[in-house]
Amino acid sequence: MDQFKGQPRLPKFAIPKRYDIRLKPDLISCRFAGSVAVDLDIVAATSFIVLNAAELTVAAGSVSFTHRDSSKVIKPSRVELFESDEILVLEFAEAVPIGLGVLAIQFEGILNDRMKGFYRSTYEHNGEKKNMAVTQFEPADARRCFPCWDEPACKATFKITLDVPSELVALSNMPVVEEKVDGSLKTVSYQESPIMSTYLVAVVVGLFDYVEDHTSDGVKVRVYCQVGKANQGKFALHVATRTLELYKDYFATPYPLPKMDMIAIPDFAAGAMENYGLVTYRETALLFDEQHSAAVNKQRVATVVGHELAHQWFGNLVTMEWWTDLWLNEGFATWVSYLATDSLFPDWKIWSQFVNESTEGLRLDGLAESHPIEVEVNHAGEIDEIFDSISYRKGASVIRMLQSYLGAESFQRSLASYIKKHAYSNAKTVDLWNALEEGSGEPVNKLMSSWTKQMGYPVVSVKVNNQKLEFNQSQFLSSGANGEGQWVVPVTLCFGSYDVRKNFLLQAKSEALDIKELVGSQIAGDQVANSWIKVNVDQTGFYRVKYDEPLAARLRYAIDKQLLSTADRYGILDDLFALCMARQESLTSLINLMGAYRGEVEYIVLSNLISISYKVRRIAADAVPDLVDYFKQFFINLFQYTAERLGWEPKPGESHLDAMLRGEILTALAQFGHDPTLEEANKRFQAFLNDRNTPLCSPDIRKATYVAVMQQASKSNRLGYESLLKVYRETDLSQEKIRILGSLSDTPDPDLVLEVLNFMLSPEVRSQDVIMGLPTSPEGRDVAWEWLKENWERILKTYGSGFLITRFVSAVVSPFASVEKAKEVEEFFVSHGTQSIARTLKQSLERVNINANWVQSVKNENNLVDAVKELAYRKY
Repeated sequence: MDQFKGQPRLPKFAIPKRYDIRLKPDLISCRFAGSVAVDLDIVAATSFIVLNAAELTVAAGSVSFTHRDSSKVIKPSRVELFESDEILVLEFAEAVPIGLGVLAIQFEGILNDRMKGFYRSTYEHNGEKKNMAVTQFEPADARRCFPCWDEPACKATFKITLDVPSELVALSNMPVVEEKVDGSLKTVSYQESPIMSTYLVAVVVGLFDYVEDHTSDGVKVRVYCQVGKANQGKFALHVATRTLELYKDYFATPYPLPKMDMIAIPDFAAGAMENYGLVTYRETALLFDEQHSAAVNKQRVATVVGHELAHQWFGNLVTMEWWTDLWLNEGFATWVSYLATDSLFPDWKIWSQFVNESTEGLRLDGLAESHPIEVEVNHAGEIDEIFDSISYRKGASVIRMLQSYLGAESFQRSLASYIKKHAYSNAKTVDLWNALEEGSGEPVNKLMSSWTKQMGYPVVSVKVNNQKLEFNQSQFLSSGANGEGQWVVPVTLCFGSYDVRKNFLLQAKSEALDIKELVGSQIAGDQVANSWIKVNVDQTGFYRVKYDEPLAARLRYAIDKQLLSTADRYGILDDLFALCMARQESLTSLINLMGAYRGEVEYIVLSNLISISYKVRRIAADAVPDLVDYFKQFFINLFQYTAERLGWEPKPGESHLDAMLRGEILTALAQFGHDPTLEEANKRFQAFLNDRNTPLCSPDIRKATYVAVMQQASKSNRLGYESLLKVYRETDLSQEKIRILGSLSDTPDPDLVLEVLNFMLSPEVRSQDVIMGLPTSPEGRDVAWEWLKENWERILKTYGSGFLITRFVSAVVSPFASVEKAKEVEEFFVSHGTQSIARTLKQSLERVNINANWVQSVKNENNLVDAVKELAYRKY
């Protein structure tokens, strides 16, 4: 039996075709019993059958294999479950007959509280605490519910039967075909599913309300939620019915199942999970309360529903062959969710926010400890960590870059043919490239392999030299080190106007282009010398750009005069920030550029400006503590104009983006200690405490109000903190709870930060939400690390494997900025580490070292003092 241990994949001598599964969950004792009969095709001589199982008790005497043709029944001579490999090995005294047969197994398991496998979630009904049973199988946890071939390529059909208390709602992937009530229990049978992977099987049992609608071609769509919350499902229902119709046209393939259920689960580790026909969500990603949800919540619901429904085609109908190609699922669903949201809500200008996806991808991929999009996965324990910004965000960004290069129509046609060709089976990255190459006639394989097979991305340096434009590519690393990579870069640029543009592929390390040839007769000679030049137009390429000083100065002028598009204003700022972190540009040059954005009005640019200002404040506090107050004054100066324009209250007919911006701008002013903002927030918070429906504290400004309250709270001045806890305890809206949890650790008092972190681990906070309290205020950084060390064993026990544990490490470790601290963290995890955080820990330590080097470099900047003082008190 030992030959099967330590292998990344199951042996291939048995192929599952169909599962007949029966489950009986007990919601009081939190256990379940089950049986499975698997139709197998034995394709090679063997006396073993090896499949996945974990945390299950298998009744050895119940296991049998029945050969179909001869009806011969054979029992295994040995049944062994290897927990470390999560495999069940059945050894037979004689060879298992080749051909079709049925493997039968009975088993028992625990409804765990770790939000994976078959687990329990708690809710209240009429004041009584109850359990519901829920599944979460991706990536590799179906094996915790029933023994199976738990690999994406082992597709089969599933016939599911549930024995449950008769008053409960029981859902699975397919519609119910029969329900038999027998006293207090009922048996519910579901239609057999189409061919699908195990990680998409789903079961939910509990008390629910629902709202219902139908698509124009008759697919029944329902949104299920806790009893009494049905109205909060209406917005998601509207989005889902419209999105299913949109995707049917876009992919030129109808939605393959008769129904689509979407359900809000109170305890849920991810944002949502695309189970075929039964998509599970966190409450915050599915429910929308007209009175108490903010604009940002509405957008979150729309994009998450768009993402999960895209998976019904891209992931469920056509599935990656192995986890190496996870990005195909996630990158594509992320990209196409923008397409759907834009179609439904054009006034949201959602594509202008896509740069956020790219930026998150660029930030992670600038680390030496990043990984390629196509990443080797050798053990199930490694899979969780690749559900990250590379698979989702870099994946989405390279798809957008390719679509922008090939053109929207050709791209869509090729996708439709890819889906038709691989429907009900599996595909690899190369299959998608082949389809796109065939449809467009472009060398897609050659173009894209440099982006998916190697990690990282280039910074393209641009300078003017004797009527020539010189381009140079090198790998960008946030550490400032030199990387080895080289890419096929689709360079786009424009000269002085968006009407004068040029595209070319930069394949060599460097290339020089004659400016006159580039622009032809479109610009007079004297204008060429003074025109601004923007490379990577609208940020559609996944790379950074570094301009020489004359070109940078022209771009600063173009920003000041508002001649550039929203995405380009965003990109110039973000690239300079990244180059500054990598010590290739000075902090002085960054803050001077930031000063040019005072008149900025667009949400996405200001939102990034705010994030950058938070990071700069932290670095300044470590490098030049005497200047921190000047930095804060500069940032207040920068954002005051917009805050005054927007005011505190929603204006009739204002845009969705202004509603989101108001909250972020006021939060920033509160963080930087702007007294008038803090005072106004306090007044409005008091009004809110007296009347939860007051128009003085609309959902879009509540987070800002809460942050302002915590900025003034301390261990000795606890009233604001206690009041926020009271609101937390009284609300049953998850979005409100999250807003509060995300504000509590913003206090500058380290003692109160510690109290907040301990509250996060109390039974009052669902384990999925604990990370909302991280990272803390800059002043709470050391306390948070001591707290993490002290509670590490407990956190490990609760989150052991699963991606949530990685968030604790990155949120607590990454804000540090000294080499000594990096060593201390590393030493702690030598004896306390676990495989599931290995990659995240390396990335976090790299970030600490990058911060440490940046702090040293800022200390040595000569012009910084004068620059920040001038900006702090500049009169506009």
